[in-house]
Amino acid sequence: MREDKYVIGLDYGTDSVRALIVNALTGAEAGSGVWHYTRWKKNMYCDPPKNMFRQHPLDYIEGLEQCVAQALDGAGDDVRQNIAGISVDTTGSTPVAVDQKGVPLSLKQEFEDNPNAMFVLWKDHTAVQEAAEINKLAKTWGGADYTKYVGGIYSSEWFWAKILHVLRKDVKVRKAAWSWLEHCDWIPALLTGNYYLPDIKRSRCAAGHKAMWHPGWDGLPGEEFLVRLDPLLKGLRGRLYTDTYTSNVAAGKLTDEWAERLGLLPGIIVGVGAFDAHLGAVGGGIKPWHMTKVMGTSTCDMVVASAGELGDRLVRGICGQVDGSIIPGMVGLEAGQSAFGDVYAWFRDLLMWPLVNMPPDIAGLSDDAREQLIEKTASGLIERLSEAAVNVNPEESGLMAVDWLNGRRTPDANQLLKGAVGGLTLGSDAPAVFRAMVEATAFGAKAIIERFVSEGVRIDGVIALGGVAKKNPFVMQIVTDVLNMPVSVVRSNETCALGSAMAAAVAAGIHPSFEDAQKAMGSGFEGEFSPRPEFASVYEKMYGKYLDFAAKIEKLQG
Repeated sequence: MREDKYVIGLDYGTDSVRALIVNALTGAEAGSGVWHYTRWKKNMYCDPPKNMFRQHPLDYIEGLEQCVAQALDGAGDDVRQNIAGISVDTTGSTPVAVDQKGVPLSLKQEFEDNPNAMFVLWKDHTAVQEAAEINKLAKTWGGADYTKYVGGIYSSEWFWAKILHVLRKDVKVRKAAWSWLEHCDWIPALLTGNYYLPDIKRSRCAAGHKAMWHPGWDGLPGEEFLVRLDPLLKGLRGRLYTDTYTSNVAAGKLTDEWAERLGLLPGIIVGVGAFDAHLGAVGGGIKPWHMTKVMGTSTCDMVVASAGELGDRLVRGICGQVDGSIIPGMVGLEAGQSAFGDVYAWFRDLLMWPLVNMPPDIAGLSDDAREQLIEKTASGLIERLSEAAVNVNPEESGLMAVDWLNGRRTPDANQLLKGAVGGLTLGSDAPAVFRAMVEATAFGAKAIIERFVSEGVRIDGVIALGGVAKKNPFVMQIVTDVLNMPVSVVRSNETCALGSAMAAAVAAGIHPSFEDAQKAMGSGFEGEFSPRPEFASVYEKMYGKYLDFAAKIEKLQG
């Protein structure tokens, strides 16, 4: 008789953490849970006008306990007793300063309310100046160009820029910070009790795409380069790491303490972590030369290829190409947009301003009724805008937008860029402007594919997953029309967590490879969007206008 084995995938997103329990032999879901970060929900430790977004580790810890408890609730003892592995994905680059014992500074009383001692979220853009300095030095210092394998442009969203910004800004944190950990490295260390920094198995995914790690220069950028960048970085390289590990490797075993806290058995294998989008691509069935788009608040667009087929191609202006970052044994190439769903959320919030700020003394409206009115209106606003925008003729509206509301990630990272809308008239209504914003995000997606193709990386198909792909067919149809390529949508509602579960199954030895785990545990596709020829031809013309408009906006902002 077959003995079923189960694994847990933990998916730390921007707003919440999810736990998914999966039968590793069949892919059947045995339980799930989600927890929205309490402090983040209250907008604590963030300053959006300054592009500062920080998260407290207690949100991660509390979320871990809550979502696993929810996932286990209702699962029988046979499931609980046969859980063999746990793996985690997180947003990134999301680093935190730690002491010599590997403890995040914000878990210590003297730093518990200091945003600089917390995790610097992926979307934090406070380190624009530091990123610019890294880019300038990498091209002029006379040694290796450490941006070579990250598209030639280092981003303020990434590891070194964020660290340097915090070290410059906060003397107290600088003196207390012994080293730094990515979120995806810290959770496995927490669960395995491995706080000894030299022994923590660092993610190849995080290191290669965001920290300029490459075996060609023996790991991280050299000490001379870092000190020339800023003497504050002196010695830090030696307190970080040299070796990195792919997500099929075990980071350790679940401790007795965390087994008790989570209601699990001790000794369960905990896998090396990775970024959410990368394991989401695994869960979504990524395969060579197919672009997998994780479409949520932002997008992460990934392609995998064998090193032999890829050859010595270096794709300009993307977020890196790293051996083993997505599928062990294959090169993972990453690109993406800094804002996608966030663009639509911004427009929703813009329209909600009068309602949110309505006079408090409106007759007959209680505080509870007021809150319910705001919440109900906001929750369905994007859906209603989408329904109305279907009827907008893109050729007649005259509107054109640029999608850089949170800067531009790729092609050619520039987080100083701002969004724009052109062609507004007194007749431009909300659905028309919304449609222009959707078209702008679709044009941004097309620019990414065109960069890959122009650099010799073919795209044979497109796979979509994430909240936008699952929830908004209007957006997906426009994206499909603009790309003029069929787009397959993954069936699973929790694809990133499913990818983490697949990684856990491999790390625990249940499956020999990610490809085998995908075959056994994959959810398949729920459907496919096909381009409409009449719209594809219109958008081909509009795309040229988008590129021209975007170039003018960039020059104006330059």
